[in-house]
Amino acid sequence: MTITISRTAAPGNGVVRYASVGGLELEAGGYLPDVTLGYETWGTLNADGSNAVLIEHALTGSTHVTRGDSDEPGWWEQLAGPGAPVDTDRFFVVSINIVGGCYGSTGPSSIAPDGKPWGSRFPLVTLRDTTAAEARLADQLGIPSWYAVLGGSMGGARALEWAVTYPERVQRCAVISIGAASTAEQIAFAQAQTLAIRQDSNFNDGDYYGGPLPEDGLALARRIAHITYRSAEEFDGRFGRSAQHPESPFQAAALGERGRYQVESYLDHQGKKLVRRFDANSYIAITDALMSHDVCRGRGSLNEALGRATARFFVAAVDSDRLYFPSQSRELADALPGDVDVHVIEAPIGHDGFLTEIGQLGRQLRNTFLI
Repeated sequence: MTITISRTAAPGNGVVRYASVGGLELEAGGYLPDVTLGYETWGTLNADGSNAVLIEHALTGSTHVTRGDSDEPGWWEQLAGPGAPVDTDRFFVVSINIVGGCYGSTGPSSIAPDGKPWGSRFPLVTLRDTTAAEARLADQLGIPSWYAVLGGSMGGARALEWAVTYPERVQRCAVISIGAASTAEQIAFAQAQTLAIRQDSNFNDGDYYGGPLPEDGLALARRIAHITYRSAEEFDGRFGRSAQHPESPFQAAALGERGRYQVESYLDHQGKKLVRRFDANSYIAITDALMSHDVCRGRGSLNEALGRATARFFVAAVDSDRLYFPSQSRELADALPGDVDVHVIEAPIGHDGFLTEIGQLGRQLRNTFLI
């Protein structure tokens, strides 16, 4: 069961395509034969391949950054599209589904060489592994170097890994709402999410394809994650202590019969939404990849690791982010070569401000980065 995005338009702008990039030797010791990458493109690549921009999606994001030949809205339309900062009339924009995902790239739900889904046998894939696979796709597309690579949250970690792993292939790099490595606290939040899935009675050690899906565990994982994506101010201002009408948290003859607060109903809704569109094993695989994020691994100190990069950097943070703190962005910027500022998105919403309020950075991106 590979989950894909439905499209009604013929292949073109903003439509999922597929490319085989061959076998992939993995950093942690595993191997994936004949890796497929799902990707979307917008615009036209120029003759020398110099106008290509890569936009990396976040944890459960898809490749559909902005609408194209269909009317389906994208998840970062304030950033990319005709006339947007990443102008699809000027740039050839590419977005690639991460290895391990379920939006077209090889992942746990993909069919292994023996004709069965990978399931529990799917190997650990790091962000460096998926970057190596993406480099092969760039070769196939005729892109010798990216004019820019941009991403937020896990997408920012992927962008940073591109700039350090392939410095000669990245001219500009925007790292938004993430630091140089996943911290112990971020790993702790991630472990709680993956454990919620693994403890679902339908998980079957990851070999649940063809049977009941671990929907309760995946929904719980999303609830845990979403709490970290939003701020306390957002929750208090939006929900407070209000009950979910017509339910009441204060009327119940037994504990299991009480009604919900509005915030509980909201988290339930977020969990149900993800279950309808995402594979539980992919959630684990990609979360583990994000846990692996450490630009310094095997490269010395932070300054030494970042000293490999030759790109012009753009670093940004959300002021209310309580998952990837602005201080991590400042630490990253201070260690980068040259004088790199940290641009601030002012948003009470929390971490998700990198998605909803990216328009605040439009002027800076146009005037100082994408020039």
